[in-house]
Amino acid sequence: MAGDIVPIELGLTDGNLFTLWAPRWREGEDEWEAFLGLDEDLYGFDSVAALAAFVRTDDENDLADHPQWETVKKLQAEELIPDGKHSYDLIGVPELAAEDPRGEVIAELENALEITRIIGEVCDLAPINKFFTANQILSAVTIGTENFRGREGVDLWVRIGRLIAKHWDDVIDALDDVVSTPEVDADALTVAEDELDAAASAEDEDEPEFDPVDPLHADDSDDQDEDESDDEDAEDDAEDEEDEDLGFWGEVGIDPIRVYTDEGEFLTLRCYIGEDYKPLFLGSKGTVYGFTSERSLTRFLAENNSHSLAKLSTFDQVRSLANGGELTYDVLEENVYALPGLDEDLLAGPRAVDGRQLDLAVELLSDAAEYAGVDTVDEALGKTTPLGWLVDYAINPDPDRLAPSGPYDNESEAWRALVNDFEERFVRRG
Repeated sequence: MAGDIVPIELGLTDGNLFTLWAPRWREGEDEWEAFLGLDEDLYGFDSVAALAAFVRTDDENDLADHPQWETVKKLQAEELIPDGKHSYDLIGVPELAAEDPRGEVIAELENALEITRIIGEVCDLAPINKFFTANQILSAVTIGTENFRGREGVDLWVRIGRLIAKHWDDVIDALDDVVSTPEVDADALTVAEDELDAAASAEDEDEPEFDPVDPLHADDSDDQDEDESDDEDAEDDAEDEEDEDLGFWGEVGIDPIRVYTDEGEFLTLRCYIGEDYKPLFLGSKGTVYGFTSERSLTRFLAENNSHSLAKLSTFDQVRSLANGGELTYDVLEENVYALPGLDEDLLAGPRAVDGRQLDLAVELLSDAAEYAGVDTVDEALGKTTPLGWLVDYAINPDPDRLAPSGPYDNESEAWRALVNDFEERFVRRG
C-alpha cells in the first residue's frame, strides 16, 4: 500500500462507506492533509470495488495532486481493503463510550474520535470542530487507562460518555451531510469486482486441507520415520533457499542503505561486526559517506581503500565487482531511512508520527552515533528523558501506558539536534 494514502472504512448512517485518507504530507514549505473528495464533498463508496473503480478512472479530486496518487491508481482492488486499524464504527461511538473503560475500548474510542476530529478540521465542519474545541475533556481518552482508574477516573469516563451521548447525533449529521457518492464507471467496477472475487478465491484455495482421520484411532507408527525424513528435507530445502536468496550483498555481509536528508537522497553501505554487532559504515573516523548515484558510489569503491569497510575480509570481492562495473544496489525496505519532517511530526504529538519511519530513523541515528563513538543519541533517547518517552510511545503505542503530554516543543528541538548532529557527520562524496 502506498504509505501516504490510506484506505479507511467509516460506519455512518447509511452503512459502512469506503474512502481514502492522506495524512499530513509536505510540498515544499506547505503542509496538507486531505480525504478523497472534491471541494466541499468527502467521497464515500459502499464497496471497495466501487472505490477502486473510481480511483482508477477519476483525477478530478483533492488527492490527485498527492505525490502517491499515481501509485494508488495502480493498486489491485484487494490492496484498497482497509485494515482493522483503519475501520471506524462512528455510529457505534455512544455505545462504545457507555462500556467499561477497558484498554481495548479506550483505544477504539480514541481512534474513532481522532478520525472524526481530523475530518472536521479538513472539511471545516463547524459542529464537529465546536464539539472538540468546547470539550477538552475528550483529550483524556488519548492517555489510555491511566485517567480512568479509581472513583475520579470512573466519574471522568461517565462525563465523557454523557458528552458523547448528548452531542454525537450532531456530529454524525455533519458527517452524513459532507459525504457524497459520485458515479463510478461500470466497466471499471466490473474489473475491480472480478479482482476481489479472484483474491477471495485464491485465499480460499490457500486454506489448509485436513485429512478426516479420527486421531483417537489413527495408527501413525508407520509414517513416523517418513515424517521425520520429510522434515529434514524441508529444513535442507529452506536452508538452500535462504542461501540462494542472500544475493551478493548478503554473501559479503554488507547492506546498501538509502538515506533521505534535507539535502536530498543518498546511497551508502553499512554492516555489523563482532559478537556485539557493532555498526560499521562506509566512511572514516566516525564520518559516514553519502553518494547521490550508484555510479559515484561504485567509482569510489573501485578507487579508494581509505575507509572503514576496507578492512573487512570480504571487501576484496566488493572492490573486484566495482572495478568491473558490475555492482548493483538493491536496497531492502528496512534499510531506507527518511529523516525530513519527523521533528514537525513530533511537535504535533505521538499520533501524528509514522511509528515505523521514526523507528528506522532511531536505528540510523543510533548506529551512526555508535560508529562515531558518541553517546548523544543513547542519552537523548533514554526512556527517562522527555524525548525518549515521546519517541518510545510513538513507536510502541499502548493504551495501558501513560502517554506523554504536550506541548512537545522541547522534544521536537531535541530530536532536530540529533538529526543535525548526524547530518554534520554525513558527508557527501559524490
